[in-house]
Amino acid sequence: MKINAKYRNVIFAFLMAFSISMLISFILVSINVGYNNIFLQAWLKNWGMAFIIAFFGAYFFPRFVQKIMGKIIFVEKPSKKSKSAPLS
Repeated sequence: MKINAKYRNVIFAFLMAFSISMLISFILVSINVGYNNIFLQAWLKNWGMAFIIAFFGAYFFPRFVQKIMGKIIFVEKPSKKSKSAPLS
């Protein structure tokens, strides 16, 4: 399947939102409702709402997070193996 590269971010956000919202809504409905006769109906309803929210979050949040990450200075902790000789 070949898709134009300009849709990469939208497809990534869609797939991430689809899978994460499915998993989280399944677990939360399992905990709150249990496995009974309304489980499937409750899960699908909640998954639909969760997907819409997750899609917009997965599409827009990375932009803001990248801006924040750009302002953080990361340093590597020196390894114990590479001790330098003391200066005289």
